[in-house]
Amino acid sequence: MAEPTKDISTPTMPLPVRRSFIAGREATIPWITTPLLLGILVLIWHVYVRMTGISPFILPAPGAVVSDWIEMLTNRRAWFHAGMTVYATLVGFFWAALIGVVLGVLIARIRWLELTLNPFIVATQVIPKVALVPLFVVWFGFGITSKVIVAGVLAFFPILTNTVLGVKSIDEGHRDVMTALNASRWQVFKRLELPSALPYILTGFEVGIVLAIIGAVVGEYLGGSQGLGHLLIQSMNGFETSQMFAVLIQMSLIGFAFYFAIGFLKRLLIPWHATGAAK
Repeated sequence: MAEPTKDISTPTMPLPVRRSFIAGREATIPWITTPLLLGILVLIWHVYVRMTGISPFILPAPGAVVSDWIEMLTNRRAWFHAGMTVYATLVGFFWAALIGVVLGVLIARIRWLELTLNPFIVATQVIPKVALVPLFVVWFGFGITSKVIVAGVLAFFPILTNTVLGVKSIDEGHRDVMTALNASRWQVFKRLELPSALPYILTGFEVGIVLAIIGAVVGEYLGGSQGLGHLLIQSMNGFETSQMFAVLIQMSLIGFAFYFAIGFLKRLLIPWHATGAAK
């Protein structure tokens, strides 16, 4: 009797293993392309400065920027300013996250509260928040409080809207099951609403933390004598353009650190969700 022929179209590697292998290879792409593109950009910048002879007051050479940035890293006063920006960002973000999540859950669950607050939320959202900074300075002074409030206000709305969306996106059938099991409101929140809305809430955090640092820096621009925003204005007044670039690098690194911290939190809390696994 003839032996059955082997189907050569059948993959020899199990599909999940292959997908995992491909995903692992894809994850390494940013680690290769990002330094490569950054290096090309710096090279173009360097060549442009050398060929055009442009004034360093307008565009300094990359070497001068790196030199000023390294000097900033060894300067205790610069670390103090960076610390003040980080403090204003984190405190503002903390209060925005706390109030945004609690209020978001309440708005999503209580219909009359949503109808009452919605016009005020929409009206507040359409106001350019930066325009409120001078008002906060008048009310709360030039100290750290006004910067914390600006950071919190900017971070608040994406967290609130994402929380409302997350709680409202829960399948009504799941709520019916919890009701049939005589679950209390706290149990419904703990067992159903919070886990289901967590991907949305963390996405709000991801946007909120970036806006919080923008708010803190803008607050430092317009009032006060502390923080990286103030240091940037000081550098501009002294026509120290390379130092301005160095401050911008410092701001970018802090922003990246916060963004990746939220990404780590997503991996930790929602590894089962696509947005958590993709980070």
